[in-house]
Amino acid sequence: MKYQTVNKNLDYLKSLISVLPHQPGIYQFFDNTNTIIYIGKAKDLRKRVYSYFSKTHEHRKTALLVRNITDIKHMVVESEQDALLLENNLIKKYQPRYNIRLKDDKSYPWICIKNEAFPRVFSTRNLIRDGSKYFGPYTSVYTVRTLLSLFKSEYKLRTCNYNLSKENIENGKYKVCLEYHIGNCYGPCEGYYQEDKYNEGIEDITDILKGNVSGVIKHLKELMDDMSENLQFEEAIKIKEKFDSLNRYQSRSTVVSPVITDIDVFSIEEDENFAYINYLKIIKGAIIQTYTLEIKKVLDETQEELLLMGIIEIRQKIFSNAREILVPLKLKNVIENITFRIPQRGEKRQLLDLSQRNAKYFRLEKEKQAVLKNPKIRTDRILNTIKNDLQLKELPVHIECFDNSNLQGTEPVAACVVFKNAKPSKKDYRHFNIKTVEGPNDFASMEEVVYRRYKRLLDEKRPLPQLIVVDGGKGQLSSTMKSIDELNLRGRITVIGIAKRLEEIYFPGDSVPIYINKNSESLKVIQHLRDEAHRFGITFHRNKRSKTFISSELNSIEGVGQKTTEKLLKDFKSVKNIKAQKLKALEDSIGKSKAGIVFNYFQKSNDE
Repeated sequence: MKYQTVNKNLDYLKSLISVLPHQPGIYQFFDNTNTIIYIGKAKDLRKRVYSYFSKTHEHRKTALLVRNITDIKHMVVESEQDALLLENNLIKKYQPRYNIRLKDDKSYPWICIKNEAFPRVFSTRNLIRDGSKYFGPYTSVYTVRTLLSLFKSEYKLRTCNYNLSKENIENGKYKVCLEYHIGNCYGPCEGYYQEDKYNEGIEDITDILKGNVSGVIKHLKELMDDMSENLQFEEAIKIKEKFDSLNRYQSRSTVVSPVITDIDVFSIEEDENFAYINYLKIIKGAIIQTYTLEIKKVLDETQEELLLMGIIEIRQKIFSNAREILVPLKLKNVIENITFRIPQRGEKRQLLDLSQRNAKYFRLEKEKQAVLKNPKIRTDRILNTIKNDLQLKELPVHIECFDNSNLQGTEPVAACVVFKNAKPSKKDYRHFNIKTVEGPNDFASMEEVVYRRYKRLLDEKRPLPQLIVVDGGKGQLSSTMKSIDELNLRGRITVIGIAKRLEEIYFPGDSVPIYINKNSESLKVIQHLRDEAHRFGITFHRNKRSKTFISSELNSIEGVGQKTTEKLLKDFKSVKNIKAQKLKALEDSIGKSKAGIVFNYFQKSNDE
């Protein structure tokens, strides 16, 4: 659907656009209250801004955006990368109405190495640009606690917030606390521990948080061996405890390959309203960090735009300096000294697939959480998806599906299954015995049952479905439409046919089918309808054939009539059970005379 945009201020805006430079930069759209409603980036400012006013928009919100623009401002920058970074920062600052929403990630903890003398190492949810180093964000609070516990026990870091300047320590301003006395701190506040020695531990911690665990382990092993040789066994045991702890921590990392190092992996998963950008950090052959960013879509942003925005946002937060980035789709190389790669095979492809699975699971978990809070959300989403995919006029709250069943033309039957709110409504299922059709004629049978079904609904003034699904292609669909036209229902109900071979969807009067995405919820519901109608019809047909077979076998016994047959089946349930009965049991059921006939018949059959 195309949306027209009408802007009364158009002449003024065009005069602004006409003087925009053909340079990279960012542009800002303002409304009549002088509020920024959209911020965008461009490689060529004039071309990009002009495009908003030179075409009809397919997305309704884009048309509304253009309609509300009353003023345009811009800023020229040196490169497209600068434009991308500036756009990201301005969006976070002003949060314009029509820009994507980067979900606030304050719920995720970071590990901070404070920029101060004798640095503290602690968990925080607030990033302060004061020169401190931040590592994260970590999706697991347990991981953060484990690391901090390791650092505290092995490196005896201080936990106080004293200003341990050289002057304060020399002047004896502070006294050691309980942490020193119980062996959790070396007491730098009273000068009991040298700053350069303390900083060696901070360097180890920094390396560990960057993923360079193996280097620290190697250093500790060399230190441990030296101390053992010098008979410093107590100190060697302390180093060994650190060595063992780091080995255990390293074993928890997902090892990929020792030849893959210092790369970032990004993938994207999206639904109608959100995009989810997953990130994996690979250092020295191990995945040391994973994180998923949630983005709220506003306009018709492309996957490329969403992914690039997510990459910029995440890399700014984690201070990544990786020069190689693995991505699932082609992106412009707008970030200096960065190479985007789309791996096709091998370990790098496996990494990208892993990231994609993480993004998918994150999306599914979000959907499950939303459904748990409000089960109606899932139903509304599915119904709206079907409505959009099939271009229906109203939500298909009530759907019916038909299927024929016969065996070489014998006992032809049909089934009608009913779905309400995208779920089976089994109490509304119906069976049909074909009455007017001779022989195996699926088209005529479909015409009959559809007519009977909706003639009855009309006569009884019961609600009609919004959608009818016919199991079959153009032939069954044409037969259905004959009955629909005879009942004057064309235009009141949408009818489609689904052909089994390629899952093609046919519409009346259109010989060209449509193909719905194999992963679409619309196709899954239609397939469920078709399969349920087939199952229901086959079950009815099988039962009917079984009853016919039983009746014909008992009725073939000379001297045994319909009432005797019904009495036997009522008492013994099946022919198999009747055959297994003693003469006395049969006599008790149908009398001596009839029992003798039945008993002798089955005895003779067994002898043969």
